[in-house]
Amino acid sequence: MAPVKLACLDLAGTTIGDIDMVERAIAEAIATQGIVPGTSAYARAMVHVHRSRGCPKIEIFRGIFPGNEAQAQAANLTFERSYQNAIERSGLVPLPGAVEAVAKLRDAGLKIALITGFSRATLGRVLSSLTWVDMLDLALCPEDAGRGRPYPDMVLTAVLRSGVDDVRQVAVAGDSESDMLCGRRAGASVVAGVLGGVHSKERLLGGGATHIIDSIADFPGLVLGTGVSASPVAAPAP
Repeated sequence: MAPVKLACLDLAGTTIGDIDMVERAIAEAIATQGIVPGTSAYARAMVHVHRSRGCPKIEIFRGIFPGNEAQAQAANLTFERSYQNAIERSGLVPLPGAVEAVAKLRDAGLKIALITGFSRATLGRVLSSLTWVDMLDLALCPEDAGRGRPYPDMVLTAVLRSGVDDVRQVAVAGDSESDMLCGRRAGASVVAGVLGGVHSKERLLGGGATHIIDSIADFPGLVLGTGVSASPVAAPAP
């Protein structure tokens, strides 16, 4: 395996623990468009949300409101306002070991890129609330790359902006199937599925995870070869 020079880390559910905050904001957003808890439409919408986690938020809303761009855009705008308000009320808490993991990777000479499905405006608000933002080299959203996950564009954009010579020098970590698809399609040598987030081990493997780790705290040991309890898997590139 080529020495890793760039780590691309998912944001929500991998480095920060805001899964519930995101889903509450999505529920508020679709409620403004007539899809409310307790209805079959709401149940179907939330199944779609869970299946699509990691993808651009506007694409999630387009899936909920197919053929109605106005509704999708309106829901997305409400989501952004609700989520940003939640950040202002509660802040964002890094998952256990996340900051230490980033520090270990930085100390080893790796560049760090955060990858997210949030819009640029929401990502900006998130970054302003992170006390460890100075440890990041890049923070990318779909608007920066052209397409969001599961497409490989954001990881490939991180490769170009960081000056990495070979996609095999990239390691990706995320908690959703779309993270795995993105990393594998970009050619990363390590695509680590992080347990405890939005998707199960089976979904992560289905997306093409090369390794399964219990938390982001295990990622530096996997990438740097310093010892970690990780399960390597043989998965075909999707």
